[in-house]
Amino acid sequence: MEPRIKEICETRVRFGYRRIHVLLRREGWEINAKKTYRVYKELGMQLRNKTPKRRVKAKLREDREEAVYPNDVWAMDFVHDQLATGRKIRILTVVDTFSRYVPVLDARFSYKGEDVVMTLDRICRKIGYPKTIRVDNGSEFVSRDMDLWAYQRGVTLDFSRPGKPTDNAYIEAFNSKLRSECLNAHWFMGLEDTAEKLEAWRRDYNEERPHSAIGNKVPAALMKLPDASSPSV
Repeated sequence: MEPRIKEICETRVRFGYRRIHVLLRREGWEINAKKTYRVYKELGMQLRNKTPKRRVKAKLREDREEAVYPNDVWAMDFVHDQLATGRKIRILTVVDTFSRYVPVLDARFSYKGEDVVMTLDRICRKIGYPKTIRVDNGSEFVSRDMDLWAYQRGVTLDFSRPGKPTDNAYIEAFNSKLRSECLNAHWFMGLEDTAEKLEAWRRDYNEERPHSAIGNKVPAALMKLPDASSPSV
């Protein structure tokens, strides 16, 4: 029975266990829905739904591995803040999970999928493209622009499960540091002022700040960039 359920799942990729159970009953299998669900779950078939619809460069979480070299895995997210005038801003945050290097902090009033693509392409041309990027299911990250960019560049998008921030713990930890050490310590008068202060903090984070998770080294050194410095982005 297990091989048959697996076979159905592989050919009927959008079928849940209920439809699979109906097919099994039609084929003469004497099985109740609870047992179908138990076998379906034990085989890990329910994870198929974690791949976002139409995402050709998405991956399943079951084969997730830790980064073993720079540009192996990046993590990406948005942080929300506001200017001194009260106008809200969004900051795109990106971190290399192996070295803890931060390639970019980009603040805008609004962000679309095409904006994420432009920012990523700009920094990747300078420091290289990652193998994988871990993201949540925000509209900017599941956009057609983002998926096409990932497909063309050979980058895999590793999506978090909805409501599971621990799936992208590296970026959650970094965002907390960004807020406590930078955002809460400054007034931002405009986008240009915000960009200057974020860039100054980013360079200090990459080049001066000791990181206990990497033996109190600096991220730029592990990235093996020229002169162990952060290229201006």
